[in-house]
Amino acid sequence: MSDPTHASGPAGVFAAALTPFTQDLEPNPKAFVAHCRWLLDNGCDGLAPLGTTGEANSLTAAQRLSLIEAAAEAGLPMERMIAGGGSCALAEAVHMTKSLIGLGCAGVLTLPPFYYKNPSEDGLFAFFSELIQRVGDTRYRLYLYHFPVMSTVPFPPSLIARLLKEYPGTVAGLKDSSGDWSYSEHLLKEYPGFGVFSGSELFLLDNLRHGGPGCISASTNATAPLARLVRENWQGDKADELQAAMAEVRMTLQKYPMIMALKYLKSRLTGDQGWLNALPPQVPFTDEQARQLMADLEALPQFAPVLKLAVKAA
Repeated sequence: MSDPTHASGPAGVFAAALTPFTQDLEPNPKAFVAHCRWLLDNGCDGLAPLGTTGEANSLTAAQRLSLIEAAAEAGLPMERMIAGGGSCALAEAVHMTKSLIGLGCAGVLTLPPFYYKNPSEDGLFAFFSELIQRVGDTRYRLYLYHFPVMSTVPFPPSLIARLLKEYPGTVAGLKDSSGDWSYSEHLLKEYPGFGVFSGSELFLLDNLRHGGPGCISASTNATAPLARLVRENWQGDKADELQAAMAEVRMTLQKYPMIMALKYLKSRLTGDQGWLNALPPQVPFTDEQARQLMADLEALPQFAPVLKLAVKAA
């Protein structure tokens, strides 16, 4: 078994971890910790909570931090966590980042300030420059969150080059959720050692073959055991076959609203109906969506072992 060639930071299969909620729509730290443990026990090398899949932009800073504090208090390996700490408000981004570093997170995943559209490159550089300087911690490892479909504010390669030149060692990597493999491929080629994670396991094998660290994906909340096989065998004869099998599951899941599909599936795996809770504007699955999702997944033999996995208690 060979590891990816990228070895300068966190690497492997990361899940953009779901956030469980109580009936009152408050974060549920106990269920969150149990889910994180399940992911680490069932194929994930690391975790990326408080992202899009974790409904982080629907949460206050205090709510977000309560989940990471619970993870740290429960003894989860914080050195395997790249947590979301972004905000359009500079002061809140600084507060979140300092807190996450203090809790031991290996990195902080940060969206651009996305409310004001079409910001200049100089404006974006100024935001991240202020963020890095105000955090002022040598432990800080910044991962840029490139998700232009959602944020509408991309990270042009020229901006990344400026940040790497000005803040080497701090600007550690990027999550590419653009769905455009050529973007990741360009960054991996131009900036060796820059930790470009693919935002979908559809690109996991390509990422590893081009010297990347792996993937941070929503659907690895469910497909982590399959993604692990790709990561462990990426240089083997069956790598393409394993990638194709995993991709088939991912393509099935993404036909549905991803957050609620994964929450429904988690409720089925655990028997815990609390996993169906989500913050508006997310809406629960209809009975027909649930029926069709399970029929689609049960038709995929490679997913059968996942459906049978026993959940390990916290």
